[in-house]
Amino acid sequence: MSNPHFSFIILTFNEEMHLPRLLNSINSLNASTYVLDSGSTDSTLKICADHNIEVIVHPFENHPMQWDIALKSFAIKTPWVIGLDADQIVAPELYRLLEKFKNNNYLNTNGIYFNRKSYFKGSWIKHGGFYPKYLLKMFRYNIGYSDLTEKMDHRFQVPGKTIIWKSGHLIEENLKDNNICFWVEKHNRYSDLLAKEEVLRKNKDLKSSIKANLFGSPNHRTAFFKRIWWQMPPYFRPLIYLIYRLVFRLGILDGKNGVIYHFLQGFWFRLIVDIKIEELSAPGKTNTSYRFLFNFLGLFFLFYSFNILYIGATTKGGIYFPFLDQHLNYIKLWRQFCISTSAQTLKSLGYIVHVNNAGLSIENHSGFRLIYSCLGYGIMSCFAAFVIAYPKTLSSRLIFLSIGLVTIQLLNTLRLVLISIYYKSYHAFNIDHHTVFNSTLYVILLGITYLWLNQQQRKSPGKIHTLLIRYTCRKI
Repeated sequence: MSNPHFSFIILTFNEEMHLPRLLNSINSLNASTYVLDSGSTDSTLKICADHNIEVIVHPFENHPMQWDIALKSFAIKTPWVIGLDADQIVAPELYRLLEKFKNNNYLNTNGIYFNRKSYFKGSWIKHGGFYPKYLLKMFRYNIGYSDLTEKMDHRFQVPGKTIIWKSGHLIEENLKDNNICFWVEKHNRYSDLLAKEEVLRKNKDLKSSIKANLFGSPNHRTAFFKRIWWQMPPYFRPLIYLIYRLVFRLGILDGKNGVIYHFLQGFWFRLIVDIKIEELSAPGKTNTSYRFLFNFLGLFFLFYSFNILYIGATTKGGIYFPFLDQHLNYIKLWRQFCISTSAQTLKSLGYIVHVNNAGLSIENHSGFRLIYSCLGYGIMSCFAAFVIAYPKTLSSRLIFLSIGLVTIQLLNTLRLVLISIYYKSYHAFNIDHHTVFNSTLYVILLGITYLWLNQQQRKSPGKIHTLLIRYTCRKI
């Protein structure tokens, strides 16, 4: 007897490698299954016939359109439908949830999010923001729909209440991706769709149908972060995204295959998209974005390397230049300035301060020992490189560069003051002050960045970008 509660719809194109695996994971649920095929030339259609699956063939345009056609083409008789891709598998825990599913238990619910686990070359991509990853895959038929406002990234939408099955895992692993040429060719096609979509959105010919809300459903949160992405400077945003995935979302812990995946999907693919956006937007014009990217990276490498080399040249041991150390050691003067300004601030607050060459201490409190890596020359190098390379008037760049460098220095001094007063009490709990300070700073800057980005229509784009740069440089 067929399952009266839900049906499956599957998209296929030459999926003889994946389809049996998916069907084996759902067969025992006895649910009606439908396949919308894009013109397979392998044994995909034979596999469907062997399982008595109803098939409709329709040429592929993009994923959102294909899903829209699938939902409108089949005569679904159940109140719920589940939309799956052929390279996905229903894991045992999700199977058990579906096995117990009864429509009467979800009368006030219109959609259910599954928790996806992605694999690449046999490795689980656990970090980098890829897990947990909630996808709206199950929804009431004729209520849920395919969002056609995006041409590449597909998502189902549903009005009303939705819930999340956090333990209900949907395994996603495309075995064809084990051949890197297939992966590259596939994402090259995807980059065409995504570039065209962003150009349409830039020209206001395409608007998102879902409200961006950081605290809403998974779809609302995705829309929130996409809005920020669309307003970030091209060519620079893939680099920031890669750093975010590898460092701040711990993608580096995903091992060799994971790091390869984060680089390819997080940086390479999105860089190709930005290149194609520029080609579509201004064919034949001077490539200012390329020039800016190369100038920024070159200046950042130059500034950062210079500081590192200068520290080595003014520190005894290795290649040491006494004259530089004794007469032109700006690094040492910089550290002394940080120590003295912190000491003066603490004294003005009534603390008894003892200063030495490397730091200070406070009676009945803590203090700090300031090493060169805590001066912030990495942040300042990034900030200075970006502002100098950015295509604005010289006066505008000089003013903002001065304001930004002073602001970074003031924030660093504030950190040293707070460490001196409070860190001793936190140290007993093994709380790293760098983590506390940086995490707090990132949250504040992210909020400010979002507010400024939302004012793009009312403010000068230069002001939005400069605020964004201040935020991203602090991350590096």
